[in-house]
Amino acid sequence: TNEVSFLSITDRLISVQVLVMMFLYINFLLILTFFKKKSFYTISRYILFAVTLLSDSFLLLISNVQFLLSYFNFTVQVWLCISISAMVILYSMVTPVTLTAMTLERYVAICMPLRHAELCSEHIHVHCILIIHGISSLPCIAVFSSFFASASLSSYKQHKICSPQMYMLHRWQDHMWSTVQQFYFLIMVIIIVFCYVKIMKVAKTASGDNKKSTWKGLRTVILHGFQLLLCLIQLWIPFIESYVLEINLSLFINVRFFNYVMFYLTPKCLSPLIYGLRDDIFFHALKKYAFLDVYKRNSSCISPRSPQG
Repeated sequence: TNEVSFLSITDRLISVQVLVMMFLYINFLLILTFFKKKSFYTISRYILFAVTLLSDSFLLLISNVQFLLSYFNFTVQVWLCISISAMVILYSMVTPVTLTAMTLERYVAICMPLRHAELCSEHIHVHCILIIHGISSLPCIAVFSSFFASASLSSYKQHKICSPQMYMLHRWQDHMWSTVQQFYFLIMVIIIVFCYVKIMKVAKTASGDNKKSTWKGLRTVILHGFQLLLCLIQLWIPFIESYVLEINLSLFINVRFFNYVMFYLTPKCLSPLIYGLRDDIFFHALKKYAFLDVYKRNSSCISPRSPQG
């Protein structure tokens, strides 16, 4: 039984690492495409798309490290775990906040086309990225402020398994974290539903090519809403796992694996689908820059050297 269990755990670890590497490689190609084509630097939706890709890639790396540490029951000092978890909490919020900003950009482009150039101008992009990270950092500040106020100085030198549950020392901290999450996602859901209703009204009155573009924007908003739903479930995972752990350890291991694949890895493949493959301009640039560069590198690696002399 132990051997079967070991093989099962090994297979799971291998499958997770394969998925992580696959998503990171896809994101790398898309990020490479963005930086290769300079015209993308001035278009709001592509800049926000690049922010999402970078955020997802960084979160994949850090959360995978945290996943491996917890899977092997490897303990680290609390101060090091705080550094890892702070990045995970921050960038787990950056993606849904950026998705909301991208939805607003689609709303402005379709429902307020005459003001799109003004509201989404080039000089606003940097401010928008700073605002996204500022808004995303507030839950992280709330979580660790309550932990710093409750934890003793000696606890920072202790060795523990790095998990979100270790920061919830009191029941009120669970309630506070839950309240912050629900507030954030209530605001995001309201924004996405508002944009969906407004774009739907424009879609009904549009005609010809404009109607086609409007319906494509509407589908994009729907996909953003689905991503946001997965992100919402993702932030409830620590509470679900904490409850399951009290019931059964083997069930907890299975639930943790399922949650990581379904709600951490799966949403990361939706961003490349929405803007990497569905967007014609970006997809053509992807074929031209990323795939062509990879092909050239492979060709140069396998081609024989020219004879000397």
